[in-house]
This record gives sequence, structure tokens and C-alpha cells, in this order.
Amino acid sequence: MIHNNSVTDFILFGLTQDPEKQKAVFGVFLILYLMTLMGNFLIVVTIKISQTLGSPMYFFLFYLSFADACFSTTTAPRLIVDSLSKKKTITYNECMTQVFAAHFFGCMEIFVLILMAFDRYVAICKPLRYTTIMSQRICGVLVILAWVGSCIHSSAQLFLALRLPFCGPNVIDHYFCDLQPLLKLACMDTYVINLLVVSNSGAICMVSFILLLISYIIILYSLRNHSAEGRRKALSTCTSHFIVVVIFFGPCIFIYTRPPTTFPVDKMVAVFYTIGTPLLNPLIYTLRNVEVKNAMKKLWCYKV
Repeated sequence: MIHNNSVTDFILFGLTQDPEKQKAVFGVFLILYLMTLMGNFLIVVTIKISQTLGSPMYFFLFYLSFADACFSTTTAPRLIVDSLSKKKTITYNECMTQVFAAHFFGCMEIFVLILMAFDRYVAICKPLRYTTIMSQRICGVLVILAWVGSCIHSSAQLFLALRLPFCGPNVIDHYFCDLQPLLKLACMDTYVINLLVVSNSGAICMVSFILLLISYIIILYSLRNHSAEGRRKALSTCTSHFIVVVIFFGPCIFIYTRPPTTFPVDKMVAVFYTIGTPLLNPLIYTLRNVEVKNAMKKLWCYKV
């Protein structure tokens, strides 16, 4: 509804307007979302209860799975519900809340991935000092810093979104509220705000990705001095981490580090990092990690 030259709610265009395709969207994304929740819930509960998964790597994996479940929940439920709704409206306040939540949990995932890479770096390159550097207290402080950093980032994004005046139209060509589609609807010159978005979200994505690449290059270089068995185990763990980094950062960099232009593929790219990545993470970490698989078998077989 548009009232007094200001927009009080928005209409989400969604992935498609075709009624038959919308039914398919409902079925497919409902299954994907439930699988995401189940997979991440299994990892969270297994790490919390299991006595064998007490190392810093699993401490950080716990928070990655938690962030994944929350990140997916910020976008997937509305996409699922809207696919069967005739009126896909979202109020202004709900839209701003979604902007904050999506960036908060997305940024949290980035910071946790950096912490996991740092943990692998210390474990492989500084093995004798590992228990001192990655003590329980330090790991707790690092996670708190990740929460604070995520809050600062998402608050900055929310501040930019709240600065945008909307006079109509109010149709967001997306399936959730984000700054890029909102900038298209603002009745003002958005060049400066877009620069701020790129320098905030874009810089976090690019700098974090480069840091992670450098850390993995250093880790791979240092493995030359390890035994064959040590190299195999370290490569297995680091490969899982690197796969997650690529599938998450690739779409994010594509979306947040470019001028204010939109492409038809934008929504599908967003689906990949908001819904696809949270689903793939638990699969990657469980299928490629013997310790997690064994802990799950022992825990859940015992419970059953």
C-alpha cells in the first residue's frame, strides 16, 4: 500500500509468476529447507553432546551450522509461503528486519569460516603451540568478536536501507529484501549509497576471500614437511573447508562487488548462497569427516 507519498509495504516478485512453476518452487524449496534444518541440527546436537568432538575445529563448526540454519531461515520460509500466496506483501518493518538478519547471519558465516581457516593454520603450521593459541578461552573470545563484527556490519546495512526514501513503485524484483533490489525502488540518487554498500559488503567478501586463499596457500606450502599420512588427513580437512569457501564466496562476490546493475541470473545466484550453501555445508563436513560420521553413528544409534 502506498500512502502519503511513502511506501508502507512492499510486494516481493519472487522467483517466478507462473502458477505451475510456483507450485514446483513450493515443493522443491520446502524439501531443501527441511533438509537444511535437519542437517545443521544434527551437527549442532552431535557436537554439543559428543565427548569426542571437543576440539576448536568442531567448536567453530557448531557455530557455522547454527549460522547456516539461521541464515537459511531469514529467506527460505518467506519464499516457500509466498510461492502459494496471491498477495506477496511484506511490511516496511519486516523488510528492514530481513535486511538486518540476512546480513547478520551471512557475515557471521564469513567470520566463522575465517576462524576455521585460522584454526587449521595453527594446527598445521604451529602444532607445538596449538593448545596454547587455540585455548577454550581464546576460541570463546574469537566467537564473541565474530558476533560483534556481524552486528556492526548488519547495523551499517540497516542504516543505509533506512536512509532510502520510497515513493513507489513498491514491487521488489527479488524473493527477499536486500539492499540491491531496494536501491532500484528508492526515489533518490543512490550512487553514493551503492558505493557504501560495495565498500562494506563487497569489501568484507573480497578481503575475507583473499585472506582465506592466502591462509590455504600457506597451509599447503607447509604440508611439504609432513608425513604422507599427516598430509592426507590435513588435505582432507582443508579441502572440505575450501569447497565451502568457494561455493559461499563466489556468489557473494558476484552480487556485492559490482555497480548498481541487475542481471536475470541474480536471483538464482542469491538462491545458491542463501539456501544452497547452508544445505551443502553439513553434507560436505559430514561426508568428508570420519570423526563427525563416527560420532553421529555412536550418538544417534545409542539414542535410538
